[in-house]
Amino acid sequence: MNPSPPFGTGDASYQAAGGIDGLRRLVDDFYRLMDELPEAADLRRLHPESLEQSRDKLACFLSGWLGGPRLFSEKYGSISIPSFHAQWPVDEALSEAWLGCMTRAIALQPFSPDFAEYLLAQLRVPAQRVVQASRARHGL
Repeated sequence: MNPSPPFGTGDASYQAAGGIDGLRRLVDDFYRLMDELPEAADLRRLHPESLEQSRDKLACFLSGWLGGPRLFSEKYGSISIPSFHAQWPVDEALSEAWLGCMTRAIALQPFSPDFAEYLLAQLRVPAQRVVQASRARHGL
């Protein structure tokens, strides 16, 4: 039996997340938590009232980002996460609120502990880049 390739190789991360169905469950939990948690209220206010398109965009983005089908670019075109999100004044507190919701959402998934840790570490990179891009644009 061949061992699974390491996360970040081919579609190993996408498969570890449960494919698009697993990513949609993660994203649903993420946005539900963002709606419910008082510490995410400022973050929630940056989003439209209906989160339907936000849910689809994040799941589609994560699919390609984790080595699966590039659903976001097929459906919505290309995106630079830092520059797109820099239109809002995203500071460390908002970034931490986002990561906090994602941490809790990841914990609700049937992911292996190794993949959960890997995924959260990987998500910290674009979260920090968004803060940097926003800081440059808004002088935060």
